[in-house]
Amino acid sequence: MNRARESSEDLRSSTRFPIKLPVEVRADEAAQLPAETKDISAGGVMFYVETAMAVGSRIEFNISLPAAVLGTPNDVNVQCVGRVVRCADEGSRRAVAAVIDEYRFERA
Repeated sequence: MNRARESSEDLRSSTRFPIKLPVEVRADEAAQLPAETKDISAGGVMFYVETAMAVGSRIEFNISLPAAVLGTPNDVNVQCVGRVVRCADEGSRRAVAAVIDEYRFERA
């Protein structure tokens, strides 16, 4: 089995948490797009967005984790950099899967 496939399978075997959160996504130099997460895992995220994104493209996205979910006094923002690994039509919107290459936590 080649390394790329092993890496993909490792990421897909991570526990996925089905959680719907608002997310802001920016691909390359394009404007920020509103999106909503479908699920999040240790290595990636799947979200719904109105426009297609090219597989392999670099994206930046910001997810706000609610204090009530985390059990913390304040929301926590997670700023991420990743790459699109899949994009598929689901009705009138696109389901985009991305790996997370870098992330940084910030208190809201």
